[in-house]
Amino acid sequence: MITMTGVNKWFGRFHVLKDIDLAVAAGERIVICGPSGSGKSTLIRCINRLEEHDEGRIVIDGIELDEDTRNIAAIRREVGMVFQQFNLFPHLTVLENCVLAQRRARGTPRKEAEARAMHYLERVRIPEQAGKYPARLSGGQQQRVAIARSLCMEPKVMLFDEPTSALDPEMIKEVLDVMIDLAGTGMTMIVVTHEMGFARQVADRMVFMDQGRIVEAASPADFFAAPKSDRASLFLSRILTH
Repeated sequence: MITMTGVNKWFGRFHVLKDIDLAVAAGERIVICGPSGSGKSTLIRCINRLEEHDEGRIVIDGIELDEDTRNIAAIRREVGMVFQQFNLFPHLTVLENCVLAQRRARGTPRKEAEARAMHYLERVRIPEQAGKYPARLSGGQQQRVAIARSLCMEPKVMLFDEPTSALDPEMIKEVLDVMIDLAGTGMTMIVVTHEMGFARQVADRMVFMDQGRIVEAASPADFFAAPKSDRASLFLSRILTH
C-alpha cells in the first residue's frame, strides 16, 4: 500500500528525515514511536504531501507522490489524517464538518453525504452530537469527530499524528477505543503515538525513530521484550516507567 524508498527531507540546514525506507502492506497497522524531534510527524506528513520530501520516492497504492498535482489530489482522496489538534471548522456543526469534504472533493449528493456522516458518527459513538458545534464538545468528542470526518472519505489509509496528545487523561481511552475498533476492520493505519498499551494491542509492527532515521522495526512482542538498539532500550525504559 505504501512504499518509501531513500526518502530525505530538510528544513533549511536541518536534516529531518534521513534515508527512510519503509514498506506498509494493505491492512497493516504500524505504530511509529521515538523521542521528540526524531522525525515521526514529518514522516507521516510526507505521505500525504503536507510536507514535500526532497529526495527519494513515495508510492501509495501504485501512485507516485511527485510534482504532478493530479497525483497529489488522488493520493489525498485515499489517505485520511487525524492531527494532534482536531482542526474542526468551528462555524460548522459536527454533521456539516463531516459532510463538507464529501461534497467539495467527491461531489457527493447532500443526502448521501449526510447518511454516510451519520454512519461514521455512529461508528465513533457520538451520533447524538451531530447538530452541535465543536466548541460544545469535549476534547475527546472533538477528536472522534475528526476521525469520523476522515472516515467519511472512505480512505484506504489512515494516518494518526499523536491523536491523544492534546487530550486530558480521562478522554484518551475513548479515542483509543475508537481506533482499536477501526484497526479491527482491516484499515491500513500508521499511528504516531506514545500510548504503548495501544501499540501492544493493535500494532502489527513497531517502528522506532531517532534523529531522523528508522533505528529498528520489529513486532511488538520483540520490540518490547528485547529492543535491538541501546537508544530504543533507553526510550522504552523512560516511557514505560512514566
